Amino acid sequence: MPNPKITFYVDIVSPFAYLAFYALNNFPVFAQCEITYIPIFLGGVMKACGNTPPLRIKNKAEWVGRERDRWAKKFNIPIMEGVPEGFPVNTITPQRALSLIAAHNPTALRSAIAACYDTFWVRGKPIQDPAILAAALASVLGQSQAQEVMNEVGSQEARNLLSENTEEALREGAFGLPWIVATNPAGEKEAFWGFDHLAQVVDHLGLERPREGPWRALL
Repeated sequence: MPNPKITFYVDIVSPFAYLAFYALNNFPVFAQCEITYIPIFLGGVMKACGNTPPLRIKNKAEWVGRERDRWAKKFNIPIMEGVPEGFPVNTITPQRALSLIAAHNPTALRSAIAACYDTFWVRGKPIQDPAILAAALASVLGQSQAQEVMNEVGSQEARNLLSENTEEALREGAFGLPWIVATNPAGEKEAFWGFDHLAQVVDHLGLERPREGPWRALL
């Protein structure tokens, strides 16, 4: 029987996508899953859907911050206090870099995403800054390969890759992040939005629900 499969659409700007990424990579319940990471540009998804950014909605910005901190605390996920300076920032350069890595060095993609998330959402550094981004990528790829990626982030290839990935997310129904497409061993595919729907992902994939600890908040 095939392993459960997850396609996870990711943009470094999204704190809830960070929480879900951390969960998929660190929670034992997902250990047997085959996970594919697709870098997208969340701003493009929001624009295509006519979706208003949460921070522009009265009262929602404060609520989103509290909700992010509650989930992080409950699941012991490392995250900075508050938000990175200038948030929300334009992450098109990091997303193009990750799209290039996905295309040319896919085995390094998960670690590259993790390094970018750690830089932005744990240490609060401006991942949109080319020097900061290059340092994050160098921690995974090495200085030489990281510089090669940075040299190509403005190329037509990088633009096309990110655009194609974003279009794929839209075809799969995405309107925000985290967006998860889960395929169970029977081949049945369902899409899920939000960190708070991870328990539904677990159920759809036929995984054993954790019964203790913070998972009770998702059940």
